[in-house]
Amino acid sequence: QYVLSVLQFTYPTLFQGWQTLVGGLLLHISWKLGWVEINLCSRSEILSWLPASVLFVGIIYAGSRALSRLPIPVFLTVHNAAEVITCGFQKFVQKEQTSHLKVCSVLLLLAAAVCLPLCDTQFDPNGYLWALIHLICVGAYKVFHKLWKPGSLSDLDQQYINYVFSVVLLASASHPAGDLFSALDFPFLYFYRFHSSCCASGLLGFFLMLHTVKLKSSTTSGQYAAWSFLAKVITASLSPFFFVMTANVLTISCLVVGGVGEALLVYTERTGT
Repeated sequence: QYVLSVLQFTYPTLFQGWQTLVGGLLLHISWKLGWVEINLCSRSEILSWLPASVLFVGIIYAGSRALSRLPIPVFLTVHNAAEVITCGFQKFVQKEQTSHLKVCSVLLLLAAAVCLPLCDTQFDPNGYLWALIHLICVGAYKVFHKLWKPGSLSDLDQQYINYVFSVVLLASASHPAGDLFSALDFPFLYFYRFHSSCCASGLLGFFLMLHTVKLKSSTTSGQYAAWSFLAKVITASLSPFFFVMTANVLTISCLVVGGVGEALLVYTERTGT
């Protein structure tokens, strides 16, 4: 967020390319040192996962664009509405039974995301557009993961493929997108604050991914959802102390409604209702 909104390094093919390059290299080194286990023996499984990797690129690219224009609490509220896509797919396509409480929680998430642009005193149409694209990619990624038969590919295997694919695609797109040469005019290009922030973001992003994968594998889905919700609440609560955010009563109300919706969703996940 600091690099994107404060320093205003708005060249997502380069920034996200750097993020995924660092993550991919650290994951590869960890694999070779025996710290993590990665198994990529089947080419067919790798190829079958590539559509998800395309969506992953859409998630990080659109998310980077949105975060450069929107405050973190606003972005997270829109991001959480991706659950509407997965819940709708389960109910209307897979014809799964969905509890009234879960439907209510999803409707609260949708209401918060829809009403937020109407109440936001810092309304940025491009920021919300990119957040919407990010939301769609996140929802589609989750749906693909539900439909795809994982076989022998673990979460780390999938993330490794995502990293490699993202680096190749973003590096190839940096010149056509105009980011490669436009970044040369970035005013903080040779400042230590920019370099240290980029290094920190790459390292922290990798460790966050690694911790998330391990937490997901060592807890139940309900416990994982609860920890994820707690992390989002802490992040959203602390971000106004570090980044500029102007809010009114209606904006805060939308954020609270979104938080209540996700809390109900966590409750349904933990209780199985």
